[in-house]
Amino acid sequence: MTIVKIIIAVLLGLIVLSLGAGMLSLVKGRSDSNTTVKFLTIRIVLSIVTFVFIAFSFYMGWIQPHGIVPPAS
Repeated sequence: MTIVKIIIAVLLGLIVLSLGAGMLSLVKGRSDSNTTVKFLTIRIVLSIVTFVFIAFSFYMGWIQPHGIVPPAS
């Protein structure tokens, strides 16, 4: 299903954005380190949600695992 792939891509994009925001906050060197922790916590939560969503999608049959090389017929 394409909607599942779109949801996974959006979640992965949000993970990268959160990681970038955490890095930017860390590099800026603000005295308030709570923002860096907040962004990295969001990244961890999004990663867990993505993993659970992929596992659930596999369980429901919405996505199927496949190898790099398709099996010979």
